[in-house]
Amino acid sequence: MSTLIRGGTVVNADSTFRADVYCEGGNIKAIGENLDAPIDARVVDAGGGYVMPGGIDPHTHMELPFMGTVASEDFFTGTAAGMAGGNTMIIDFVIPNPEQGLIDAYQQWMQKAGKAAGDYSFHVAVTWWSDQVEKEMGILTRENGVNSFKHFMAYKNAIMVEDDVLMKSFRRCLELGAVPTVHAENGEVVYLMQKALLEAGITGPEGHPLSRPAEVEGEAANRAIAIAGMVGAPLYIVHVSCKDSLDAIARARSSGQRVYGEVLAQHLAVDDSVYRNKEWAQAAGHVMSPPFRPKHHQDALWAGLMNGTAQTTATDHCCFCEPQKAAGRDDFTKIPNGTAGVEDRMAVLWSEGVRKGRLTPQEFVAVTSANCAQIFNIYPRRGRVAVGSDAALVVWDPAGTRTISAKTHHQNVDFNVFEGMEVTGTCAVTVSDGKVVWENGQLDVEQGVGKYIPRPTFPVLYDAVQKRNEANRPRAVEREPSRHVTP
Repeated sequence: MSTLIRGGTVVNADSTFRADVYCEGGNIKAIGENLDAPIDARVVDAGGGYVMPGGIDPHTHMELPFMGTVASEDFFTGTAAGMAGGNTMIIDFVIPNPEQGLIDAYQQWMQKAGKAAGDYSFHVAVTWWSDQVEKEMGILTRENGVNSFKHFMAYKNAIMVEDDVLMKSFRRCLELGAVPTVHAENGEVVYLMQKALLEAGITGPEGHPLSRPAEVEGEAANRAIAIAGMVGAPLYIVHVSCKDSLDAIARARSSGQRVYGEVLAQHLAVDDSVYRNKEWAQAAGHVMSPPFRPKHHQDALWAGLMNGTAQTTATDHCCFCEPQKAAGRDDFTKIPNGTAGVEDRMAVLWSEGVRKGRLTPQEFVAVTSANCAQIFNIYPRRGRVAVGSDAALVVWDPAGTRTISAKTHHQNVDFNVFEGMEVTGTCAVTVSDGKVVWENGQLDVEQGVGKYIPRPTFPVLYDAVQKRNEANRPRAVEREPSRHVTP
């Protein structure tokens, strides 16, 4: 089956031009004006819309066991919903239990992902440290196409790791040519603040943001950056939600450190007033970590995307329905953390970004696919409309409108943090593996056809960094032997 997208304007992160795009065998075979196609080719009329790389959401949690329950979205429903919103790939997270082998956990997640309708890859979390973890990190990079490892600085007494593990794992990432990533929140301080709030009688969802102020995120971001700097490793900080951590990234980048920031669509459009909703279920539906922030942080996050301090956008898509959230009705610390967003990210980014003059269409492509593909080393296979790239594409209607609602979304959850938001700029057509999977508001997906996308490491860059570190390493001072003679 081949597909010809005719009459659109191709938009990459660095260029815009009118052209047809012809796809065959899962790849882009030709780009040009007035292209011919086989008589049996599927022809898509782009109708003056934009033809862009399919979105890559670099931060999702499908079917995640967490806080005593399991996320309601699985790999089939989640990747299908993503394609309804223009996303053709997700990077999910393998999260081993403490003392569980990384490869064992990776195999568990691969089995769950076997039902995916869209393409996927994995970050693997380091939740403990041993010689086994160090060895299995190497196996995952060499044999399984994993080039990024996640570290939680939050969730004390669960999956949080201490600074010594960060140091050891960052060093190992550098040796392997992998990218270390962190969830930056000071878990010790959060734990103490949660305890104090509960003792003061604050048990509702409003306690969640009070226990995780911007300062705990900023401190952790600064600490992770300092450790990465001492090691010489790059660092990718997930779900940056506040000016404090964004400023830490800006300082590091200005001094020459390779630090990347990821921003969630939710944090760009929703503020902390949601936690003061008198309806418990509404407030609890917004509980995620880091929490929603006061509006001035949104301005900082948009500025970060505009000036390049932040490079990617994601969703931390992790769905829990109202009965699951109700586990924390009398104790906010027991409300499962997570919200949806994989279907809505690109529309929110276009409507709030491009339509409001904060982003150009090229910058939109950069922050929704191209930068992610470059950081995680799958560019130009993904993140670019080019001959030889994967036929993972979206035809974008810049004038299309819709109202976001849990009643009409395709995500397997009964709540949407963007409920009632009217967006301008919608996905008209999604092409995955060269096939039309979303058109005219209808999904045409198949369970289990999604492909695992391996991501190679960065040996050349990292070899250079290690050589530089070796040259700068302090050495013992060689002294002249003593000439003093003992009488």
